[in-house]
Amino acid sequence: MGVWRTLLGTTVGLVLGGPLGALAGGAAGSAADLANVRASSPEQRQVAFTIAAIALAAKMARADGTASPTEFATFERLFRVPDHERANAARFYRLAQGSTAGFEAYASQAAALLGPGTPVLEDLLEALLLIAVTDGVHPAELDYLQAVADRLGFDAAAYARIRARYIAPSADDPFLVLGVAPDASPAEVRAAYRTLVKTYHPDRHMAAGTPPEFLRVAEARMAAINAAYAAVTGRAG
Repeated sequence: MGVWRTLLGTTVGLVLGGPLGALAGGAAGSAADLANVRASSPEQRQVAFTIAAIALAAKMARADGTASPTEFATFERLFRVPDHERANAARFYRLAQGSTAGFEAYASQAAALLGPGTPVLEDLLEALLLIAVTDGVHPAELDYLQAVADRLGFDAAAYARIRARYIAPSADDPFLVLGVAPDASPAEVRAAYRTLVKTYHPDRHMAAGTPPEFLRVAEARMAAINAAYAAVTGRAG
C-alpha cells in the first residue's frame, strides 16, 4: 500500500511536473511543480508509473466512446487497490478522464520519466491491454494502444509481441509470444522461454519502478508465456 500513501501526499507533484504532475497536484489539492525531469528514486518511479497508468487507462476508457465500469474494476483488480483507497483511485481516474491534456502528453511524459521501452513501461502497456480485453476490444482501442506503444518507445515488432500475449493475431501466435520462428528447433524454443522467464522476473520490474501492488500484471504475463510455451512444445511433440 506504500505507493497509494505516497501518491496522495502533498509533495506528490514533486519532480514530475508536466501533465502528470498537474494531475497529481489537482488530486492532492496542491500546485504542481512545472519541472519535467527523469524520475530517479524508486519512490519517484513508482509514483510516476502509477499516475501514468491511471491517466492512460482513464483516457482509453473513452477511446471507444463508452467509459465502462468494468474497465475501472479491472484497473482496481490489477492494481490491488485497497478498500480504503478506492475513493482516491476513482478520483484520480475521473480527473484524468476530464483532463484537457491528451493521452499523447501523458504517454510522452511517462517515457521521459521512466525511459522509453523500459520494463516498467512494458508493464504499463500490458496493463492497458488487460483492461482493454475485459469487455471486448474496440477498433478505436486498438488504435489508441498502438499510438501509446509508439510514444512509450516500443517499435512495431516489440508491440506485436506484447499484444500477442492478450490478443491473438494468428495461428502462429504462440511463436510470436515466445519471439521465435515457427520452424525454431526445440532447443531454440527452450532457450527463448528461459530468457523470457529471467527477463520478466518480478524483482527486475520492481527495481525498474513497477509498484509491488501491480504484481498481477506480471502474473498474467507469465501465464501467457507459459501457455505459449506449452502450445509450441505440444505441437512439437
